Amino acid sequence: MGKNRVEAFSDGVIAILITIMVLEMKVPHGESLDALKPLLPVFLSYVLSFVYVGIYWNNHHHMLHTCEKVNGAVLWANLHLLFWLSLIPFATGWMGENHIAAAPVALYGVILLMAAVAYFILQNLIIALQGKDSLLKKAIGTDWKGKISIVIYGAAIPLAFWKQEISIALYVAAALLWLVPDRRIAHVLQD
Repeated sequence: MGKNRVEAFSDGVIAILITIMVLEMKVPHGESLDALKPLLPVFLSYVLSFVYVGIYWNNHHHMLHTCEKVNGAVLWANLHLLFWLSLIPFATGWMGENHIAAAPVALYGVILLMAAVAYFILQNLIIALQGKDSLLKKAIGTDWKGKISIVIYGAAIPLAFWKQEISIALYVAAALLWLVPDRRIAHVLQD
């Protein structure tokens, strides 16, 4: 079956996730800039999550460009990824409202870890469907960015119960790793 429905459905879910996250930011009472200060943790959590959702959307888009068809396993793996991404607004709100407390920061990391694992599964199912010479396999190579991200999230989760700032810094570092556009797939598609 074709991939168009997977792309359209995924784009719709991701758009809804971003909308839900921004709706969680409540308008402050008061007209001065000081009224915004209590919202700073919520806003910073939102920015980090917006970047993550954007990274997933971008990479998902590029990944699906490498394949022409999908099967049932790919559809379920895609839903698995979307499930974990759909939890980002909840974790974002909890983390922001509780001023970067240990449990919310750890849960945020668990969700990032599970989303990364789900993406890895989806990626590998697409490679299996396309065959050993798939464009995606050629593009990702050893997938060092994906593997390092999983290690970073795995380290950040327990660290959240000791120093939340270190966990947040690790989440930001992983996002920065992916924020630089990944040109591997574009290069393979051009060749």
